[in-house]
Amino acid sequence: MFEVGFDILLLLLIAGFFAGFLDAIAGGGGLITVPALLLAGCPPVTALATNKVQGIFGAGTAAFSYAAGGHVNLKRQALPACIAFAASMAGALLVSRLPVHWITYALPFLMIGIALFFALKPGLNDSDRTERLSPMMFNLTMVPLVAAYDGLLGPGTGSFFMMAFVVLGGAGVLKATARTKLLNFASNGGALFVFAFIATPWWATGLAMGLAQIVGAKVGASLAQKIGAKLIKPLLVFTSGALAIRLMMDWF
Repeated sequence: MFEVGFDILLLLLIAGFFAGFLDAIAGGGGLITVPALLLAGCPPVTALATNKVQGIFGAGTAAFSYAAGGHVNLKRQALPACIAFAASMAGALLVSRLPVHWITYALPFLMIGIALFFALKPGLNDSDRTERLSPMMFNLTMVPLVAAYDGLLGPGTGSFFMMAFVVLGGAGVLKATARTKLLNFASNGGALFVFAFIATPWWATGLAMGLAQIVGAKVGASLAQKIGAKLIKPLLVFTSGALAIRLMMDWF
């Protein structure tokens, strides 16, 4: 039934749990699951597709957890979620037509910039600030841009959404995290819809990892809502920095 043996599946379930936990707080769960899938013998494209299968469960669970805690209104996010779904599909369809390798060279520097911003910017907490973009302009610009990137490549999508909500949307750290999750869920869904036709995800293994993601996401979202920016900021700095290092290692 599963594409891997029981011992490998158990390790992938553990990876799924910790990825769901990390993703619910600061994003970056793919730092755990994609290498784990590759080590399990999953081909690179299949690993990316399978990562979308299991990641959609964690993002969805986190979105509903934050909504239940009163930190985000999912109904108000319905339109941007639809935009994210469509933009991610477009990004996935353009993978073979755009010079993706050039983007991968710039990514580590962008991730380092995000890490430094959240580490050094004074006054970053859970309090909202003045919006630099209206909600409509945000939905028409930043949402499709980040979601298309998720379909095209994917690493750091949660961090890019977080940065956009904090800098341009005026959201506090906790609220920015909460708003990120439904959009990440939608962009995962859009990319997965395309990958289902052009790739061969490990469906059974991905769904099993998705169940572990649900548990991890519930734990992570609960902790984030209790501790807020004091937990989210250092984890975001860590995941952004770790992703930058991993991307640089891929160059070689």
